[in-house]
Amino acid sequence: MNKQKIAVLLSGALTAAGLAVMVPTASTAATACAAPYAASQVYTGGTSASYNGHNWNAKWWTQGETPSTGGSGVWSDQGACGGGGDPSPSPTGTAPSCDHPVWVAGTQYVTGAVVKYAPNGQYYVATHDNPGYDPTVSTWYWSPYTCTGGSSPTPSPTTTTTPNPGGFVVSEAQFNQMFPNRNSFYTYSGLVTALSAYPAFANSGSDTVKRQEAAAFLANINHETGGLVYVVEQNTANYPHYCDSTQPYGCPAGQAAYYGRGPIQLSWNFNYKAAGDALGIDLLNNPNLVQTDAAVAWKTGIWYWMTQNGPGTMTPHNAMVNGAGFGETIRSINGSLECNGGNPAQVQSRVNAYTTFASILGVPTGSNLSC
Repeated sequence: MNKQKIAVLLSGALTAAGLAVMVPTASTAATACAAPYAASQVYTGGTSASYNGHNWNAKWWTQGETPSTGGSGVWSDQGACGGGGDPSPSPTGTAPSCDHPVWVAGTQYVTGAVVKYAPNGQYYVATHDNPGYDPTVSTWYWSPYTCTGGSSPTPSPTTTTTPNPGGFVVSEAQFNQMFPNRNSFYTYSGLVTALSAYPAFANSGSDTVKRQEAAAFLANINHETGGLVYVVEQNTANYPHYCDSTQPYGCPAGQAAYYGRGPIQLSWNFNYKAAGDALGIDLLNNPNLVQTDAAVAWKTGIWYWMTQNGPGTMTPHNAMVNGAGFGETIRSINGSLECNGGNPAQVQSRVNAYTTFASILGVPTGSNLSC
């Protein structure tokens, strides 16, 4: 008689005698989850992250590519997981503890960050990186999160951010040195005023990183505006082109009202609406504010830098803060036309300005300058 039959007969005999039988089974406990995937984080080959209840392993360097079996194939599915670093409730249905900070407007949050929204006492998890959007309004960036017990500690940002003593990391003298021929519209005071819209801008990480980010931002807008000379786009033939009338809100300021303005040359009605909504300014109906109010103009430039991937895979802010390099900021701003050999002269113009500005601020340029 084989061993399997003996085990079955023995089990039946003990049950008949009124004794409980423990039949050995294979363990069904799920592997603990790695730390949650964050779009802003750099993953090198061999590092792991959890996403949608599975652990994933990076085969090579990646940033901003959501774990999946498709795409570039950088992620390898390691199977289902439970507990550990995954922000989702565990498979047993036991909700995680509510030890999460209170949401703070204007704080940069990365994918996977969990916050308590004080006005309604509910918790939310960031589904996309965002600069502190309201969880109850910006539902694309936030999703409801279930947890129990615990307590919310004092509000704290998810990035290393310290107050800006005396203002920007770039002094007015350095700013004037960078832009000796700038248009008087682009005031230093307007730039400093605009910093309040995104406190993490040029204020995250080490002092070197803060200055590198400031140099990168100013180098890109130097290129976009001819050294802060141009306030509006010079090719007026493009003006009527920037109205997408298929949008439900249309172009209330006029067919030709949404041309490029400001340090980042904000254009198109949908971009004016998006920037205005984020900044709390009605730019859809009043696009001219970007060329008449210096602080508003600077805010739109910082808005793009902090929140938009453009043709790239990450925001320019994340590129500098997380070490992807200046080249990735170019990709996020105009990569579809300039990067991968599209226009090397334009890329070099940006790189030259960044090298000069980094030198003025006394910091190294870092690696990956080009795209």
